[in-house]
This record gives sequence, structure tokens and C-alpha cells, in this order.
Amino acid sequence: MMRRLLVCGVAAAALAAADAAGAQPLQITPPAARPPASVPAKKPAQKPVATKPAHKPILAKSPAPGSVEPKAAIPAPAAPLPSSAFAPERTPAVPFTPPEKSLPQTSQQAALQSPPASGAQGDVAFGAFQRGYYLEAFKEASRRAGEGDAVAMTLLGELYANGYGLPKDEKKALAWFSLAADRGDRQAIFALAMFRFAGRGAPQDQAEAAALLEKAAKLGHVAAKYNLALLYLDGRQVRQDAAHAAELFRSAADAGSPEAQYALATLYKEGTGVPKDPAAAAKLLAAAAKSGNDAAQVEYAIALFNGTGVAKDENGAAALFRKIAAHGNTVAQNRLARILATGRGMPADPVGAVKWHTIAKAGGASDVWLENYMQSIKEADRNAGENAARLWLAHAQPRG
Repeated sequence: MMRRLLVCGVAAAALAAADAAGAQPLQITPPAARPPASVPAKKPAQKPVATKPAHKPILAKSPAPGSVEPKAAIPAPAAPLPSSAFAPERTPAVPFTPPEKSLPQTSQQAALQSPPASGAQGDVAFGAFQRGYYLEAFKEASRRAGEGDAVAMTLLGELYANGYGLPKDEKKALAWFSLAADRGDRQAIFALAMFRFAGRGAPQDQAEAAALLEKAAKLGHVAAKYNLALLYLDGRQVRQDAAHAAELFRSAADAGSPEAQYALATLYKEGTGVPKDPAAAAKLLAAAAKSGNDAAQVEYAIALFNGTGVAKDENGAAALFRKIAAHGNTVAQNRLARILATGRGMPADPVGAVKWHTIAKAGGASDVWLENYMQSIKEADRNAGENAARLWLAHAQPRG
């Protein structure tokens, strides 16, 4: 059952094909989806990160699941995110992928969260790190690590892991993370788990990695809870237990993790590990969408349009689709095109419909119904829409 549970469309996964005959273009029903699989299955290809870390999480900009009436969706793998040990209050943001596809190769958060201060100078090294003064951070962290400061040890591991201000050295990073983990630093324990999963600095050890995730999760590390839930959901290195996975997702969701909120919403939608509850799913989707989670925004717009678990609001859904479409989400672009073609949720606009269909198609979302619609409108409107799409695409920023 788990293998059919939760399949999500990503950047190239809008619609494989729409059945034109007897189509109901505005009955928006997303396919089953699975929570984003973010624990790496094999050693990733890492690239040094030259820029300084951001203060807020960088969310993977990939579209969410959802379809108007497609027969199938074609998922695409996510681009890896830079890794970080300092992510206790956020979870990795990667798109849902079906179990038959290879898993994304990273699971750590790109944004850093400040570690707890230890004394008056507790944040000096981390503050320098956040400002991009890596050598200053290295010097201060090295001094404090010599005094047994576990947080400073974790920061040294972070610097070596990503080559921030000094040559990248995964073996040294692993050594520092191990020392800090031995002293109980939950961020180091999480980072060490990710290193052991990915085989960074030493051969892979999936069993040890899972045990480290358990330990970090018990210490309250939110990203560890999220990743551990994925293991329990799939039965990887642990006994498969959807109910326990739901508990872990709920704990991370209650801590404010948009990805966990989205994952738990999918479980409520399917009744996996929890009773089926469309209202609870919609509430979680709304929370994740408010935090900017792409997948949740599209799913919540679909729920609004259809009135699934929430009061039906076609106008609100259309406005949300427009907002997400403008940010480059291919699924939302396709849905917006259909809305503009039919005049549901906003006034009919054939030029706009052609524009957004053309843009979505350029992103990999084919749609037979809209192709037929384009042939039914005036040539002048079709040409105007295609020209508008070309202009938009020429100025659109690539989604990282």
C-alpha cells in the first residue's frame, strides 16, 4: 500500500496527458503523493558552496502534486541543497518523489539556525560564520573547541564539510561532528547521521545513520524527526510503522516545519497512519502554504477550488494559482491556464490562457485539452498569448 501511497509531481511533472474526450477541465484532483524522501540512498555528488549561508531556509522551488484530469505524472529529481549541521528548527525541503524513482541525494537544510549561546561569547564564532567571515569563525571556533565546546566543534565540522573559507575536507568534518556528537550536541548528531547515510568522510553505514537520527530526534532536533519519519514510513533500517511516522511528522509540524506539515497532510488525505481527515489535511496544507512551501501552496489551492476539507472558494484558489504561477511553478501555470480558459474563479481570458499554457508546456506540462482549446479561439488571441509567453519566458529567472 505504501508504494502507491503518495506520488508527487515536480518541475517536469505537471500533466503527462489529458484525456480530451469528456474532460472535466476544472475538477482539480491531485494524484496520491508521498512525503518528500530526503534521506540519501547513496553517496551524493557534492559541490562546494561559495556563498555565505542565508538567515532563512532556502526552499526547493519545485511544483507540487495536483492534476486537472491527467492519467499519469512524470516526476523529476530535485537538485541537491547545500548541507548544514545547524538546522534544528527546520527540515529539508525537497519535492515528493515516487518510490520507484531514485531518491534525492541530500537531506540537510541549507539555512542555518543559531546554536544556543554558551556564555557571553557564545555566538561570536557563529556570528562571524553568518556574516561570511569564515576565517574569523574558524579561529574563534578552534579556540573554543580546544576548551571542549561542542557547539564550536560542530561549527568546525560545518566549515570543513562545505569548504567555507578553507579547503573542503570531509574526513576532518566527520571527525569534528563525531567529537561534538559524543558530547551530546544534537546538531552534530544530525549532521553525523547525514554523513553516515551519504558515505561522506567514511563508508556508508545506514544502520548507524538511522540510530543517530533516532538519538537526535529524541533530543528534539526537528529535521531529525522529519527524516526519521520517512524511514518509518518506508520501513528503511527500521520496522515500517506509518502510525509512528505520523507521530514524528506531527511533532515536527507542531514545531513549525512546513515540510512536515505537508507530509502529515498527505497522510491525513490518504488515511495512512492516521484516520482519513480532509479537514485536518487542508488545515495543515494551509499552514505549510503560508510558510511558502510550493507543494503545499498548489495542493491548498486545489483543495480551495474543489472545497475539499475547506470551504469552496474558486476565486481564492484562482488568485493563489496566479501567485504561484508567477513564481515559476509549472503545475500552477497549467491550472491557471485552465481557469482562464473556462472563466472559473476569474474572468475568462483566452490570451492569458494561451500564455500560461505555453509557459507551462515549456516547463514540461503537456495538456491535450488546452491544445484543443487553443485551436478553438481566434487566431489573433492565440498569437497574442504565445507572444506574451515568449516575453515572459525570456525574462523569467531560472528556478534553482
